[in-house]
Amino acid sequence: MKKTLLYGYFTEDSFYIEKCLGLEDLYDSFSDKYEGLFNLTFKDKEHLSPGLIFLHDLSSLFLKRLSEQSDLEISRQDVEVPLLDEDLTLLLEELPLVLGAEHVTSEWLHLQWQHLNDVFSRLILDYEDTVEKFLNSLDENIHVADRIYFHLVENKQSDLPFAFIATYSVKTKSGAKHMPLMHAFETFKDDQKKLIQLIASVTKIAGESDFISEILESGELFSPLELNAEEAYDFLKDVHVYKKYGIMCRIPNWWKKKNPFKMSVTLGDKKPSKVGLDALMDFKPTLSLNGLDLTEEELREFLEMAEGLLLYKGQWIEINKKNIEKALEALEHYKVLSDGQMTVSEALRMQIEEFDHDTDIDVSFDNGMWLKDMYKALSGQIKQTYPLEDSFKAQLRHYQNDGYNWLNQMNDFGFGACLADDMGLGKTVQVIAFLEKARKVSDGQALLILPASLIGNWVKEVEKFAPEMTYQILHKSRLKKGEELELSNEYLVMTTYTMAKKLDFLRDKTWDYLILDEAQAIKNPGTKQTKAIKEIPAKMKIAMTGTPIENRLDDLWSLFDFMNQGLLGTPKEFKTFSKSLKDNPYGYSRLRKMIQPFLLRRMKTDPKIISDLPDKLEMNTYTGLTKKQEVLYKKLLKDIESKIGEAEGINRRGLVLASIMKFKQICNHPDQYLGNTDYKPENSGKFMQLKDICETIYEKRERVLVFTQFKEMTGPIADYLSTIFKKEGLVLHGGTPVKKRQEMVEAFNGEDYIPFMVLSLKAGGVGLNLTGANHAIHFDRWWNPAVENQATDRIFRIGQKKKVMVHKFVTTGTIEDKINDMIEEKIKLSGEILSETGEKWLTEYNDEELMKLFSLGGE
Repeated sequence: MKKTLLYGYFTEDSFYIEKCLGLEDLYDSFSDKYEGLFNLTFKDKEHLSPGLIFLHDLSSLFLKRLSEQSDLEISRQDVEVPLLDEDLTLLLEELPLVLGAEHVTSEWLHLQWQHLNDVFSRLILDYEDTVEKFLNSLDENIHVADRIYFHLVENKQSDLPFAFIATYSVKTKSGAKHMPLMHAFETFKDDQKKLIQLIASVTKIAGESDFISEILESGELFSPLELNAEEAYDFLKDVHVYKKYGIMCRIPNWWKKKNPFKMSVTLGDKKPSKVGLDALMDFKPTLSLNGLDLTEEELREFLEMAEGLLLYKGQWIEINKKNIEKALEALEHYKVLSDGQMTVSEALRMQIEEFDHDTDIDVSFDNGMWLKDMYKALSGQIKQTYPLEDSFKAQLRHYQNDGYNWLNQMNDFGFGACLADDMGLGKTVQVIAFLEKARKVSDGQALLILPASLIGNWVKEVEKFAPEMTYQILHKSRLKKGEELELSNEYLVMTTYTMAKKLDFLRDKTWDYLILDEAQAIKNPGTKQTKAIKEIPAKMKIAMTGTPIENRLDDLWSLFDFMNQGLLGTPKEFKTFSKSLKDNPYGYSRLRKMIQPFLLRRMKTDPKIISDLPDKLEMNTYTGLTKKQEVLYKKLLKDIESKIGEAEGINRRGLVLASIMKFKQICNHPDQYLGNTDYKPENSGKFMQLKDICETIYEKRERVLVFTQFKEMTGPIADYLSTIFKKEGLVLHGGTPVKKRQEMVEAFNGEDYIPFMVLSLKAGGVGLNLTGANHAIHFDRWWNPAVENQATDRIFRIGQKKKVMVHKFVTTGTIEDKINDMIEEKIKLSGEILSETGEKWLTEYNDEELMKLFSLGGE
């Protein structure tokens, strides 16, 4: 049974907690967001999503650093807890692959840390007892740092190699400062009770530490000491005891690691003899201790020595036989794995695949010269340009040109690729540019698999940007009665996911390129559809998705299994790795490093991308007719043709306007035209298109406005969207009271996630400020640019911080398609005249012009 989790996502400057049935108490604990974050430390991780586990670790680290402040009882609400550089590094490495992870930077972490500091200051201000009692009321295992500090440093100016001193914190006008413990005798000469209280922790430690017991008894604790290596070792071995009683220690960095041995594995120093994941790559493991490279022979010599500290090659190291044995075990493990060569796939997999090997040794993977250059090339640090073909008819934006070059480089390396740019950044045009170049140098074929709702978009863009590229659409809707689907010689073959599962002949040849658009369709590796598509042979496989599927690691595995099979191991191995992330979150760093070369994801929020984009991205989104829509459309066309010649004057104008309205209704959904209430999504091309777009919006927890000119469509659209977004949205039309409208606006723009609002075009076109959304969809067209723009301006106005995307649905081959072309090409009338007259200008067409306008496709 799947465990219920409370999900947290990262936003530009904060985080958002998503309400979850069954975990209401946990959700309600965030009613004050940052107090909830502060208290998250004291909650079990069992029902926390990876994003919330990260926030739990952040809060826990803050409490740890807070409790280590030796002046905490003195400074109380004025404490400023430092976020150390080493903490920042670890947190960024721990960052999970979740929604909004791109926002988490050093600045973001500092901001959350300051919020936590502010919460503590606010809470302790009204607390009358000690800080320790306050923290113990939350968790009895928290021990606040004592005022005493122990310091052990290397002492290179003396014959004795180490120096020790105990200090204590005192309050001064400028804050707290540390004084040598010997000064305590003077400070407390008239108050022996306070002196005893000060060294109470030391007295407790003396019961468990022979070193402290000895120097306390002799009085040497109160003076600076010089120590030999053996004495320093005795001190260091008991550091855990000092911390247990709240005494913090400043000690050499080389002692702080659980196991100071490190295994460095150098991969790919030389260029492989061939390309692809099966190419053989050189592989070399090296073991080091505190940065010193060691041989197996040196390790075995250490085993013969007595345990303690040893000055070796100018550095102090610990002779710890248990750690040395683990190091030898790790070295043997990596020697057995390879005889000096392994495939690129095996070598890269090693960066995350430590499933069966647990030595407590820190393992890092260093890229050799060739692999470094490969990573640099694929990340754009080494620029390799591929000229666009003259037959490609588009001007690419700078980041689109980078994507085009990247696809060519991936092809040269023999790798599969995932183009995962944010919605609206032009994935399709980048892939068309790549295919057009490939077409010019190859006689092969490319297979494109996509949702049926996207066929119209691809056809339009191929015809526009690569007019010389021939294409075939393998879909039953393209067949005449009695015809069978057969593969032709056109360069680009397009088919749907459903058809690809059924068409066995697709698996009978090796395609040059296999492209999946909306590749999240294969996220479930167990479905027949996914299995059938992965069986299609291809020299290079490309996945396209705007959905951040790395949010779910199982989905990520399935995608990589398609693109570069075996790279992330078997399903069982990857599942084991995924489970380990809860206890070893730094594995995310390895996983990111692993997948980075094969996944190109640019975001609209990236400053390097924003500068190249208009504030408002407008695009026509083409949809097709379903069989049911097509039948109704043709029947209506036939009825009108028989009546139009007989109608005259005002009756003719009325017939034309009524016919336009009916065609629009059919394009929206057959049930709107028929007056039914079912509104099954599969009966409408626009509903299926709505699903494709809104699933991505939902995955990113963004918000969308959907405009329709028909009041009766607002309900069915909202009902369908609630199934996509898994929660209710809002509906606003002419019947919505004015007072209720403002309440809806405030709710929609508020922090609680309301994913969508469906508006009738006239009611939603004026007087509303809906900047909470950054997507607008014109479900049906009011052939009046001014009215549509006025509606879009509900979100594209002062206060909007995000890039706005506007989708204008156009049903291919219908009156919608033809009038859209007329408007865009400024044929017949200007937009200004249209804005005044709406659709009435169409009534002036003669019968032949009207029937050509109404006709379906080329009929």
